[in-house]
Amino acid sequence: MDMHALFTIAQESGGILFIMPIILLLVLWVSFERFLFINRMVQQGERIAAALDSAPDLRPGTLAPIAEHSPYPFRALLEVPLRFPQIRDSARLSEVLQEMVMRQVPSLDKRLWILDTAVTLAPLLGLLGTIIGMFHAFQVLGDAANNPTAITGNVAEALLATAAGLVIAIIGLVTFNGLHNRMRLVVHQMETLRNMLVNRLEGLDHSHALTATDAKPVYYAAQEA
Repeated sequence: MDMHALFTIAQESGGILFIMPIILLLVLWVSFERFLFINRMVQQGERIAAALDSAPDLRPGTLAPIAEHSPYPFRALLEVPLRFPQIRDSARLSEVLQEMVMRQVPSLDKRLWILDTAVTLAPLLGLLGTIIGMFHAFQVLGDAANNPTAITGNVAEALLATAAGLVIAIIGLVTFNGLHNRMRLVVHQMETLRNMLVNRLEGLDHSHALTATDAKPVYYAAQEA
């Protein structure tokens, strides 16, 4: 099948087959970009947890270098005890850390809505393209000079739109579920780090705690991926 035949089939689908490659490229780009980002977050979360676990204590002099070399969203979480050294109650500190976790979660599932939309949109567009193509296929029966069996070839070509939509939906569904599970792992790592900070800071001698002027500022906006 040459390019002219493919162009003709795409036209007979009402232009739907022209949109399918764009949706497929968008799905592949989002999947690749999010996979690299979330996979890097998982590796960094393991490294930070190991650093906290091996630290003798979490005094500011120990915690500050770990936070400084950590990427967002973990850095924002680690900087909470540095920014609020006056909080000594473990329950209050846990609430502030939980607030920071919730503020950072949107940076993890950013652009995943594109995959979720493509999973639903692609099959519907494919079905619409097939219906439009069927209109052209059944026009063969309107011409008495045409062989009625010629309609089968046009029907097969019309089904290409549905097939393309299903392929895109399958790719998007697999990648969306995989990325969603990896994102949940990062959130679990953040919750684990929150508990590690609360447990290790509880009962710590605050005589060496940072003052408000010494504490480093924390930026709530998540770093762009």
